[in-house]
Amino acid sequence: MFLSGLNCLDNCARFVLRIASIPILVGLGCAPVFADQPPEPLAIATWNLEWFFDDFKANNRSDVAKEQSAPSREEWDWKLYTVAAAIAKFKPTILAVQEIEDRNVMQALTKALKEKHDLNYRVAFIDGFDSGTEQDVAIIFQSGLVEFSRREQTSEMFRSNEYYNLSKHMFARFEWQVGDRTEYLTILNMHLRATADAADLRKRQCKLAHAWVKSRVEAGENVIVLGDLNVEESVGAVQPDGDGMHLLLGRHTPSESDDLIDLLEKSESPKQSTHLILDKQFDRILVSPKMLSASPTGIQFQSIEVLSRFNVRGNGPDLDHWDTRFTKDRAERDISDHHPVMATFVIR
Repeated sequence: MFLSGLNCLDNCARFVLRIASIPILVGLGCAPVFADQPPEPLAIATWNLEWFFDDFKANNRSDVAKEQSAPSREEWDWKLYTVAAAIAKFKPTILAVQEIEDRNVMQALTKALKEKHDLNYRVAFIDGFDSGTEQDVAIIFQSGLVEFSRREQTSEMFRSNEYYNLSKHMFARFEWQVGDRTEYLTILNMHLRATADAADLRKRQCKLAHAWVKSRVEAGENVIVLGDLNVEESVGAVQPDGDGMHLLLGRHTPSESDDLIDLLEKSESPKQSTHLILDKQFDRILVSPKMLSASPTGIQFQSIEVLSRFNVRGNGPDLDHWDTRFTKDRAERDISDHHPVMATFVIR
């Protein structure tokens, strides 16, 4: 999934000293390369920002992208700075977002976080392939990122008709230095096909995502799969003939060693909706069993929460949100039709 490390000689400085025209090569020893220091705590969140598109429409091709973009510079500024203000309240170390337009809007967001809230974030983004909506996913992070990538299904997978491409996804690899060891984390951020009518396609996407992380989970690595999964199944109601969570969690394979765990099952309010309007739990954070083990070292799960209080503004949820997204009074206007969900971990 990821590129191998560079050869030692490629990483280390090489110096040539010339004495009496005789080259002498020195400095070939490799000093250890340390990762970032671990955050305390490690807070990982997912948030569908709902059409986080700026007001510049000349770079949009589809009609729906143009229609759903911010209608003016003033409304785009409202959305941008309100999202930044909300993020500044819960301060995730890593935030996976969905329904964003491109790298430009994410760089505008990190700039707003720095200038308005003195918070430093960087952007990880790769263009996806959803030409219909032009929506993408991205990650902003404070530390630890060493690489990010996309994956595609193999020709054999495609011919089997058991899988369906993920047009909006991104892998990210993080490393933190803990004493004399490095702690690794792989995150897969996804935005799956929406609506109950697309259940068959979504199931095949879930099966593909699990196939991609299966070997890492089996190897006992730290793995998180998160995002707007659009699954209709609520926590505790996953069935083999259901909407795809059974496949994404790995329960379709004969072994439990590749199973993921839905952290909302560990929530103090496991039935709480993650959606502003619909009573659904579309937004999930799934982890490998290692992250819930009793090991004295590693990345250990602490808690998870649906952060609706940072999304809902004014006198309560806007049930007419889809009709008043840019027309309701700004003091009352909610930010997105999805709530952020955040899990907290400690790195021991």
